[in-house]
Amino acid sequence: MLIKHVVMSYRLTSLSSSNSHTLLNKAVLRRQLFLIRALAGDTELSNRKMAQQIEDVNAKVLEADAEHILRAITPSLDPNRHKGQAGKIAVVGGCREYTGAPYFSAISALKIGADLSHVFCTEDAAPVIKSYSPELIVHPVLQESYSVREEDKESISRKVLAEVDKWMERFDCLVVGPGLGRDPFLMECVSEIMKHAKDAKVPIVVDGDGLFLVTNCLDLVSDYPLAVLTPNVNEYKRLVQKVLKCEVNDEEAAEQLISLSKGIGGVTILRKGKFDFISDGTTVHSVSVYGSPRRCGGQGDILSGSVALFLSWARQYLSAADGNLNIKPVNPTVLGCIAGSVLMRKAASLAFCNKKRSTLTTDIIEYLGESLEDMAPANSYQDTN
Repeated sequence: MLIKHVVMSYRLTSLSSSNSHTLLNKAVLRRQLFLIRALAGDTELSNRKMAQQIEDVNAKVLEADAEHILRAITPSLDPNRHKGQAGKIAVVGGCREYTGAPYFSAISALKIGADLSHVFCTEDAAPVIKSYSPELIVHPVLQESYSVREEDKESISRKVLAEVDKWMERFDCLVVGPGLGRDPFLMECVSEIMKHAKDAKVPIVVDGDGLFLVTNCLDLVSDYPLAVLTPNVNEYKRLVQKVLKCEVNDEEAAEQLISLSKGIGGVTILRKGKFDFISDGTTVHSVSVYGSPRRCGGQGDILSGSVALFLSWARQYLSAADGNLNIKPVNPTVLGCIAGSVLMRKAASLAFCNKKRSTLTTDIIEYLGESLEDMAPANSYQDTN
């Protein structure tokens, strides 16, 4: 039992290291391994194997310098920029039962600094979502099976796709899934939207019911490097079962996450949990900044909108850097996930400090701006003319 506690302590230290893009401190590694040997004896093969497994996992997990990455990719507030240059995000989701999720995702992007945020939802959901905020551009174009006759489905599907396509090239990122529901006809229409976004090279962040759709049709994101999946524990389990044909193995978490990403063609996966793990199939980055013990619903929707905006900012940053980069990694989807994760955790922490058990998703959203300002203060400009 004592050895088990030492090993668990080692893992937590490994995953929560605050060093920028470095492995666990070598001295700590030596001390932990020495303690294991001292307790169990050098000749005990099983314990040596256990220590080696820990070291192997650690070698694949890098603690991201999340705040540095967030500061680097967050654009300055420049008066010379025009509306839209700081981000145009669209959320595809929202049905009769679920109207809060697409709102949380879309409004979070605005609160962080996006210029425009759209929501493509069903006709029933649109008036409700519009009533939450006049800031959102709401398109009531999606339809569910109950409102469509069988003989009209093909023509209505084409009409929905044409309506979304009119806007597609304007978007910097598409969020698919918040509040989408699982209506078969709605899923078919969204599948076509995702195919067109992929053809147009528009980044896609998939969350919520979008992950249910993708799990059952991996081709929608397979081999698309601008796709991001943000599964929670149950959604991750279904993905592992579908792609790797096995169960989740937390003893080999890093290797399994890399294998899962590779198995879907190199998409970026943000595995949500006590620590957020992010991989594009090459390495695994962790974000272990403390968030909140309050697990109110909707936090994943905040994260999806945050990741979408930071992904678009990361692409701008990398495009303008012209090779002069001071951050790693250089994959914009991974950068977007890291920045979105740390901001969400900071905001949740601040909200909980003030609201405790009564913390709601709307409270966390209100702290997004303050959290961003703490890490990346807005530049002040004076008119010198």
